[in-house]
Amino acid sequence: MVNTIYGLIWLAALWIWGDWKNWKKYYPTILFFILGDFLYLYLLSDTYPMWKYNPAEVDGNVGITNTHISLSIILIKYPATVLIYLSKFPKEDMKKQCLYILFWVMIYAVNEMVDVKIGLIEYFNGWSYWWSMLFNIAMFFILRVHFRNPVWAWLLSAIFIMFLWTTFDVPTSIVFR
Repeated sequence: MVNTIYGLIWLAALWIWGDWKNWKKYYPTILFFILGDFLYLYLLSDTYPMWKYNPAEVDGNVGITNTHISLSIILIKYPATVLIYLSKFPKEDMKKQCLYILFWVMIYAVNEMVDVKIGLIEYFNGWSYWWSMLFNIAMFFILRVHFRNPVWAWLLSAIFIMFLWTTFDVPTSIVFR
């Protein structure tokens, strides 16, 4: 139920503010965003998670799991985010661009704070709400970079992933399992 409500909110936001008519222009960045989460799910989610989603009781009663919630986020929230975020991104003024990124970080921050308060997300292995905020700042910056120059986005992502990997002392055995 909660997962459905979130999905409907993001679909409504997409319908109202998203540039869904020009989705092809944003498609590579949507795939880039999705691939990042799939990489996390594949490498870390089961063996060394930073966070996991806990279904609300009503959702859990019908069999909704962390994986279902992750997939709904990947399939609904991420495309909606990209189609709204990039289509409204300020073109020139650097100050407006920084404020716009912070605005989106705050949207995600409020969403996550609600999830934390009602127990829909749990942190592990040193991850915290504040690490999520840093991650979201990097994520929204890199999404914009990807839209403009994918090669730079891949490079920045690799650097940021290595920073997180070493900071959270992720065992290398996870890659070679």
